[in-house]
Amino acid sequence: MRTWTEISSPIGPLKCVVDHGLLIRVAMKDQAHLPAPSTFGDPGELAPVIEQQLGEYFAGGRRVFDLPLAPSGTVFQREVWSALEEIPYGTTTTYGVLAAKIGRPRAVRAVGLAVGRNPLSVIVPCHRVLGASGSLTGYAGGLDRKRWLLNLEQPEVDWATR
Repeated sequence: MRTWTEISSPIGPLKCVVDHGLLIRVAMKDQAHLPAPSTFGDPGELAPVIEQQLGEYFAGGRRVFDLPLAPSGTVFQREVWSALEEIPYGTTTTYGVLAAKIGRPRAVRAVGLAVGRNPLSVIVPCHRVLGASGSLTGYAGGLDRKRWLLNLEQPEVDWATR
């Protein structure tokens, strides 16, 4: 059974969808591709755990999430999302490096599309991926939110100039 909950955060409300005890979606207010909340049941048992871990992250105390995840996507997308989970807190990478890491160095655009379809915003850190020049590029939650997340993780960098 699918359940959902909305969690307050410094970057706005996060809609979290759980299916059979597995987190399948975390979306920001303006993101597309989220079913209407009315199609889900009451918040499930995982909701307080998600809220606690996100709260710890936003307070600067959590660097790695420990949640049962089940993102739905193609084999390629799941491969990219798995590689995103390996980007350490406080670091960034580029789409090209990510493509090479999964053994597909010529698939930079496809990797970019997969990153953009990441269904687990913040939890699976797609905000840590930059353009080839180190510039901020697209983010499903908007560049202001991407800047905020990067500032949380790397306060010594001036993300406003990127």
